[in-house]
Order: sequence, then C-alpha cells, then structure tokens
Amino acid sequence: MKALFWLAIPLTLAANCIPTPPADVSTFELEIEPEIVQPLIPGQHCVLLVHVVNETSGTGQGEAVALTATVSGATATVEPSSLTPGQVSEVTVIPEEASVGQELTVTVTGQRSGEQATATKTLTVEEGDITEFSSLEPTAEEMRDLFIPWLETNHPALGITSETEWTGLVVSPYILVVSHYLFFSDEWEMHVYWHVMIPPYDWAKIDLRHRFTETTYSYSFEISSRSDPAEEPHAIELPEDLWR
Repeated sequence: MKALFWLAIPLTLAANCIPTPPADVSTFELEIEPEIVQPLIPGQHCVLLVHVVNETSGTGQGEAVALTATVSGATATVEPSSLTPGQVSEVTVIPEEASVGQELTVTVTGQRSGEQATATKTLTVEEGDITEFSSLEPTAEEMRDLFIPWLETNHPALGITSETEWTGLVVSPYILVVSHYLFFSDEWEMHVYWHVMIPPYDWAKIDLRHRFTETTYSYSFEISSRSDPAEEPHAIELPEDLWR
C-alpha cells in the first residue's frame, strides 16, 4: 500500500507540471469601403470606411483594434483610431499637388493582442482646382435644406433638425449633368445630388449613412421636381454602393 502511495506522488507532481496549452488568439481582417472611388483632385477629402471582418473566437475577440493609416503623396487620418468590431472608422485621405497623375496606395493596419491585419485601397489623382469645385457648396446646401424640415417632422428619430451643423466636402468633381456633394454632421453622412435640368426633370436626392455604425446607406429620399412647390420628399430605393 505504501509503495502505491509513493508511486502516486511523482505521478501527481508530473501531472501538475504539464503546461496549460496557450489560449488561441482571435484573428481578424480589415475591409475598406467603398469598392469604387472616383478620381480625386489635390486638396479633396476622400472619406474611406474601415471595419473588422472574419473575426475568429479566442483571446481578444470583440475587443478594440488599434488602427493606423499610411499613404505616400497624401495625408491620412483615422477617426476613431480604436475600432471595435461592429463599428466603423473613417479614413480621410487628402492628396497633395505633387500626386497629380499618380496612383496612391492607402494602407490601413490594425493591431490587437499581438495579431495584425492590413487592407489597402488604390486611389487615382487628377489635375483640378479644389476651390473651383468648392464653389458648388452653396447650391448643395440649398438642395440639402429642401429635405431638412421634412426629415425633422417625418423622421424625428434621426435627430436631423434645422440646428444640425454640417461640414461639406467635394466629391466626384468631374461628374456632369448630376452634381454631387457630401455633408457630415456628428452622427450622419448625407450624400446630396441633383439633376441639372429644366423642370420637370429637376429632381434632388439624398442618401443617409450613420457614420460610425454603417458602411452603406440606410435611408434615401427624393424630391421629383424642385420647381414644384407641392412636391414633398418621399422614400426611394437605396443605392447599392456608397458614393465617393
């Protein structure tokens, strides 16, 4: 009996010395939206969207990913730079004058728990004067404001009112016939676009995206003719792609 007891002691000690297998670390990938971006001009702010995809189970799953963005020939900023899965970060790229005629490669890197993932987006830069296209903003504001009172009354849950402050950005400057402009509030991105035609073909439309939770539009509205005072906005089918 004593022999069995003394034999059990080293076996027990050996079992206690077996190292615990290391826990699997959650891996992840990054995705940049949208897939298609129109050519940029120097000084234009191009807002790309980044989110976490294909996250696996393990240590760190669901925790925030630290993001950085780099690009030669432009500046790039990330907001927010700490990205939680299920949320969206915006990477704003501003091409330099020296980048005209070149392709820019934007590289976004994410790190978490020793794991790293990267995603890239190629942008083209054409010659253009940003101040010339920024002159479109007053007209774009007029188009935007056609929808604001109606949104405030009919979609109060969006929180968009006459008091909402917006920042306007040039987008797709060389697209003709239909003019485009982007506006950003603290919560929303609004894509405003209108048909530069005579009545009754003078429509105006907006698309809305909740900035830090969505990579696609969640609302779209149209005024079929801006010259018809009785024409109110109405919901329309969502575009398939984000406009850039």
